[in-house]
Amino acid sequence: MRDREANILILCKTYPSPSARYQETSCVAGMEEDGTLIRLFPVPFRLISGDQQFSKWQWISAKIEKSRDDHRPESHKLKVGSIQLGDCIPSDGDWKNRRHYLEKLPVFDSPEDLELARQRDGTTLGLVRVQKITDLTLTEHKNKDWTEEERSKLERSQLSLLDDEQGEVKVLEKIPVDFHYHYECPKPSDAAPFKHKIVDWEIGALYRNLIRSHGEEGWKCPFKHKLLEELPAKDLMFLMGTVHRFPGQWLIISLIYPPKQPQQSLF
Repeated sequence: MRDREANILILCKTYPSPSARYQETSCVAGMEEDGTLIRLFPVPFRLISGDQQFSKWQWISAKIEKSRDDHRPESHKLKVGSIQLGDCIPSDGDWKNRRHYLEKLPVFDSPEDLELARQRDGTTLGLVRVQKITDLTLTEHKNKDWTEEERSKLERSQLSLLDDEQGEVKVLEKIPVDFHYHYECPKPSDAAPFKHKIVDWEIGALYRNLIRSHGEEGWKCPFKHKLLEELPAKDLMFLMGTVHRFPGQWLIISLIYPPKQPQQSLF
């Protein structure tokens, strides 16, 4: 398959996971200028050189090609060495500039509608509007550190996707907790409230920062405040994606949270 040059606005980075082939990888998702959603995987993000590391809400240009191993229509392989960083889209308080791009994306009224789209035309990435967050489940892992197999993947010399040798990178810190949102959507459903796992890198980073600042006993309260009070007070949406090996399993891969807009007068 031939590669092509693409301009992509980054909307998502998932927290890295151990990989037998690439040492560690993240899933990155974004949109092209016409509103087409695109998945880039595998991306060894922490191993990419600093001048090519991109952030959420940043444009990049890079060479990509349709994935041969992943038949989901949005999935592409990123030519890491071709990455060129573009502008970051600021929030500017009201998210005017970011909304300009979000309005190009179809928004689903429930994950059930998104699943119907997957069954109908193969859609495996989509934006879902949230009506109400009803709960947040924190499930702590039995093992707080990596297994020997996982650690060996992380420590193994990388079968490089990169053009240049990189300096030493700290072994990836495990997030020993699973985060699940329970929520309702605008469209009534017998399945509500829905429950999905959050794998957004931002949430993993929030956990790590709170562990450092509040300790093992104190992190949960500010974490829950953020996810159960601060974010639901905004116009919260989920960017959702499927798991490659389990086509019908959906994850919350990115939280999108513009401020609520004042309702326009009917008169």
